Amino acid sequence: MGGNYEKSIYNQLMEVMERLVSVEKELKNEKKEYKNEVIKLNEKISSLENIIDEKDRQIKILSDDNERLKRIINNNSTNSSMPPSTDQKCQSANQYSSRRKSVKKPGGQKGHTGTTLTKKDIEEKLGTGKYSHKTTIIGKGYGNYAVKYILDFEVVPVINEIRIYEDENGKINIPAEYRSNVIYGSFLKSVVVDLYAEGAMSNERICQSINALTGNTLDISSGSIYSFCKSFSVKAEENLKQIGNELLNEETICTDATVVTVDGKQCYIRNFSSNKAVLYTAMEKKSINALDKISFLKSYAGTLEHDHETALYHYGKGHGECNVHLLRYLKKNTEEAGTEWASGMSAFLCGINDRRKKHISEGTFFTDEEISKYEKRYDEILADGRKQNKTVKGKIAKQEEKALLVRLEKYKENHLLFMHNFSVPFENNMSERDLRKCKNRQKISGGFRKYSGNEMYCKIISVVETYKRKGMRILENIQKVFEGTPAF
Repeated sequence: MGGNYEKSIYNQLMEVMERLVSVEKELKNEKKEYKNEVIKLNEKISSLENIIDEKDRQIKILSDDNERLKRIINNNSTNSSMPPSTDQKCQSANQYSSRRKSVKKPGGQKGHTGTTLTKKDIEEKLGTGKYSHKTTIIGKGYGNYAVKYILDFEVVPVINEIRIYEDENGKINIPAEYRSNVIYGSFLKSVVVDLYAEGAMSNERICQSINALTGNTLDISSGSIYSFCKSFSVKAEENLKQIGNELLNEETICTDATVVTVDGKQCYIRNFSSNKAVLYTAMEKKSINALDKISFLKSYAGTLEHDHETALYHYGKGHGECNVHLLRYLKKNTEEAGTEWASGMSAFLCGINDRRKKHISEGTFFTDEEISKYEKRYDEILADGRKQNKTVKGKIAKQEEKALLVRLEKYKENHLLFMHNFSVPFENNMSERDLRKCKNRQKISGGFRKYSGNEMYCKIISVVETYKRKGMRILENIQKVFEGTPAF
């Protein structure tokens, strides 16, 4: 019994051992499978983390792009240097204006003499002998009558026959200007040049206008139009030199550049403007190398007022920054960054300009104490701006605001130069106004076929616009250029 019991116990123990081995084997297999699962899960977690990181990176890129595109979409003529013509249709053009709302009533102001022609004006004109006088009778033709005047003009084509007689030797010496059997007169040429410059008309439209005015009797061609304009640009070289010399004597000159198309490529027209003269120059680029080709600019020793063109800082002795452009950038910054310092800077600069206008009207200047106070306040606003910049959320808005603060600090002297020197304007509007006619030319004609056409246009418009500056009769003085007797 004892042996069988021990054997039975032994067998039971062996069964238990086998079961334990089997369980241990199962546990090892399960552990291995679990370990493999853990490895797979870790790999999956790592892969998901990489995907999340990549998604975060893409979201950041898209977020930055979204912010950048929003800034571009929100750009218009009120908060950037973009022209009003690019404003979206839902916005009205020319929203921004530096003018304050006037308290004056609409219409003619008290004390204004008006410009309505009177009978006395017409009678004085008749007395000059420059007017053809006609009489139209309404009624019986006798007895008392009332007089009314119609002021009009007529275009009558004239053929001037030039007879050149032989000299004492029986030889006929024909002057160079009469070598062709038929030529066009200087007055007709001057009208064409004026329409080309001031009217911003294409050659074909000038032909149509001239032919319509003369009842289609002249039948002038577009080739003749170009020939007249080219001839004037050559004959006006002496005038152009004198315009350059006059600008050299100016204490301050406004300058700007606008894009024009030449043979499908982007080129520029730059102008230099003062109250007495304006000079337009054709440029392929806005670089220093291109500016070096302008001989007048290399010799100029005064102050240049411009729209923060750093290349221009290599010329002249002083530089004023256009504060109207700055006001737009400050407005844009307030909209995008949401900080308050920019609007404070705008009000501050406009306040100085108002005070300056008062000084000019009174014939006084800023005192050293006033200048010191304003410069100190300028620095305080910038310091406040740097503090507010730390709280800006958008990355691009923060960077742009920081760049604007750096610019204001670096070019402080140039932005405040209008306060120190009253010959320096608050803005560069004169130059921009002078360039609008170039944009009109671009819109109507679509640009220039050749670079020489751009140069010709600049020469013509320089002379014509300077005539206007000086209050000179345009057609009369263009005619003098054709006749070789320019007025200045």
